[in-house]
Amino acid sequence: MVIEFNVETQRTSGMIDITTEIQRQVTAAGVKAGLATVYIPHTTAGITINEGADPAVKKDIVDTLNEIVPWKRVYGHAEGNSPAHIKTSLVGNTVTLILDDGRLMLGQWQHVFLCEFDGPRRRKVWIKLIGA
Repeated sequence: MVIEFNVETQRTSGMIDITTEIQRQVTAAGVKAGLATVYIPHTTAGITINEGADPAVKKDIVDTLNEIVPWKRVYGHAEGNSPAHIKTSLVGNTVTLILDDGRLMLGQWQHVFLCEFDGPRRRKVWIKLIGA
């Protein structure tokens, strides 16, 4: 079974903390131990794990990606959102989390983020739970 939830993004680019929602879904499913693969089925949004304590980290990541892959450049893709596709390739679209005693095993400062690169949009997040 695949669990799905939606995230409404509000900006062109940004990182939205989805850790609490992932934990809520895992708890509701009742899986106590195993793995949770979290996947985003979009080509202009990614998913990553990084620091969630200091909001400056999210801003630094987004700002740096915007410097590395600028919007103001000539790209071949006719739709005009090549930078979003490239950023998604750099960040990736999946993370795998260890589950123990029904909890996500994350480091002290780690959170899971949906990375929006072509918003605002309604994004799907899929979770596949594999019990041990």
